[in-house]
Amino acid sequence: MIKQSRPFFDSSTIPDDLCPIATALTPMLPGDWRSMRPVVDRAKCVKCAVCWLYCPVQCMLEKPAWFDVDLATCKGCGICAEECPHRAIAMVEEAA
Repeated sequence: MIKQSRPFFDSSTIPDDLCPIATALTPMLPGDWRSMRPVVDRAKCVKCAVCWLYCPVQCMLEKPAWFDVDLATCKGCGICAEECPHRAIAMVEEAA
């Protein structure tokens, strides 16, 4: 067996307050800090589900004849609007 010349890692040299760990969950949702929000044009939506497939947080909600957006979890990234082949989703500025 080969002997290690020095120890791999010495944890005694790390200060206790270097990286504090969160102890309480924040009630903030992604929808609380977005600057743009998606708006679905129901007349253009053919329910192809491309927006649902590409949404990174799965905030697209399936309705009987179209897809809608759960604005509580939507972070406003705009991927749904960019990927929609029918241009049924537009990004609008979030009202203050």
